[in-house]
Amino acid sequence: MINLKKLSKLNKNFYTRDVNIVAKNLLGKIFVHHIGLKKLSGIIVEVEAYDGSIDKAAHTFIGKTKRNEIMFEQGGFFYVYFTYGTHFCCNIVTGKKDEGTAVLIRGIEPLEGIEIMFNNRFGLNKFLKNKKFDLTNGPGKICQAFEINKSHCGIDLTGNEIYLLENKKIKEKEIVTTTRIGIKKSIDLPWRYYLKDNPHVSKK
Repeated sequence: MINLKKLSKLNKNFYTRDVNIVAKNLLGKIFVHHIGLKKLSGIIVEVEAYDGSIDKAAHTFIGKTKRNEIMFEQGGFFYVYFTYGTHFCCNIVTGKKDEGTAVLIRGIEPLEGIEIMFNNRFGLNKFLKNKKFDLTNGPGKICQAFEINKSHCGIDLTGNEIYLLENKKIKEKEIVTTTRIGIKKSIDLPWRYYLKDNPHVSKK
């Protein structure tokens, strides 16, 4: 079991780099959400990069709006949006101010608060082995399990409510690179990254 107390919080310098560099470096990092006395955490295992300067699938491709304005801040903020009228998706804003880039969190391997996540996702107050890999293997599932909604949009990730912790560096050979999924624009960009052989990835 990873001792989270010994891990340091990621600082602004981590987030203010190129979106694809940050995306790859997010793999293996620990995502943490404090909710009162509750603490939910997990290892990021799958991500997708979005860059509004060249990427038609990015929310920022159309320019700044009320919905996407947080994506135009400097890296290190949390961008949450509602999609398909059914679920929330959470993103890590990257780069410098006005660049309009972010990384979608697509897969997490749960660490702490698994029983709470099961209750949030399935209305169950106990762990069921057959549902273990369906818990956080998708962006909507992650937000439901981690109790993330639109009220969390704009949170500074260097604060104490939602933040990321440093963890062991993932080797390049452990990362699989593919085109993104679930989109209809800029579908050829190879900007999806996930940990090879990890069972918590949304789609192999």
